[in-house]
Parts: sequence; structure tokens; C-alpha cells
Amino acid sequence: MSIFKSHTIKKAVVLLSGSGSNFQAILDSITAYEIALEICAVISNVPDARGIDRAKTHGIPTYIVNNHDYSERINFDKALLDKVVKYDPDYLVLAGFMRILSSEFIKKFNKPIFNIHPSLLPKYKGLNTHQRVLDKNEKLHGCSVHLVTKELDGGPLIIQGEVSVKNDDDVKKLAARVLKVEHMIYKKALNLFITNQITYENLRVMKINKEIEIPLKVRMD
Repeated sequence: MSIFKSHTIKKAVVLLSGSGSNFQAILDSITAYEIALEICAVISNVPDARGIDRAKTHGIPTYIVNNHDYSERINFDKALLDKVVKYDPDYLVLAGFMRILSSEFIKKFNKPIFNIHPSLLPKYKGLNTHQRVLDKNEKLHGCSVHLVTKELDGGPLIIQGEVSVKNDDDVKKLAARVLKVEHMIYKKALNLFITNQITYENLRVMKINKEIEIPLKVRMD
């Protein structure tokens, strides 16, 4: 997986629960020499997640930490963190990971944790964002990459991708268009950190290159 010079490479562990299409998009950007990142391991809380198969295809170490195997959240968090810190990653990347990380987990990891959310935050935090956008007759929708903090979908925004809501849109059509934008902007957000245009300290503080306006906006129509 290491295709860049050692002094430029950053390491990441990916957490996922499903198909792992965002993980695949990031992996594709690595193999295309677009970002200097190494994915050290992929961890899922879902045993049959397709994203695990994607990782195995590329020879990336994989682990299952099934939340249903733990009666208490604190024990699940500990088991998950033990797997993550084994690789001493620079970043933790959530790619469709359907578990909320506890404030204690975030504090102990104490490095950037990235998440991508299918709405233009701070609008529509949580689930079922596409249906909620349609129900409200919104004209604009999209996705956001942000840092994870103890506030659900409330961490500092890095980049947002916007799409127009069309008159004939249903949840499936809208979700498919937003997903394409997700695949585009996640690698851009990671690259801002990899290239030190944005730095991170004290869990949520970002030092921003003055030439960069955060959050970056990408419009796709």
C-alpha cells in the first residue's frame, strides 16, 4: 500500500459498517497518486459488511468488532480503540460507520477523526436525510466532511458538496447523486490535512491556511 515517499505518507484506519463505497473511493485516489495516504487497516462492527471484502481484495488487514458482542458500550469502545491504536494511525476515517463514538473514545484517540454526512450541515443531522430534504421541499442538498466531536454531526466542517434537488427526485435518485459527490469531496478533505493546509489540536481546534476558506464548497449539477 505504501506508494509515496516515507516522509510524505500519512496513515489511516478506516471504520465502516456497510458497502464501503467511500472507502473504495479513497483507496482509488491513493492508487491514482492523488493523496499520500496509507490505509493500515479496516474495521467493521458488521461481520458481513461488503467493505471488509473490498479491503481483503487489496490485502489490507481487516477486523470485526461486533457491537452486539458487548453488553456495555464502554467495553465495545475499548475493544475498538485497542484495534485502532495498534496501527498508530495519524487519522481515523469513518466511511459509513453506523455507530456513535463516545466522547471518551474521541478523547483517548486524540487525533483527527473524519466523518462524511449526507446533508449540508448543520442542517439535517442524524438519519434519513434525503427523505427529510424532500419533505421540506429544499432546493439544495449535499454532503459534508467534518471532524468528529462529542456533538453528533456537529464537529468543525472541512468541505461541503452541493447538488440541486430536482423536481422528479425521489430518495433513491437524490441519494445516488449525493453519493457521487461524497466520493469526490472526502479525498479533498483528507488532502487538506495530509498537505498540512489544515492542522488539528485539542480535539477540535483547526489552524487554517489563510488562503483557504473553510468549509470549502463544491457545487455539482
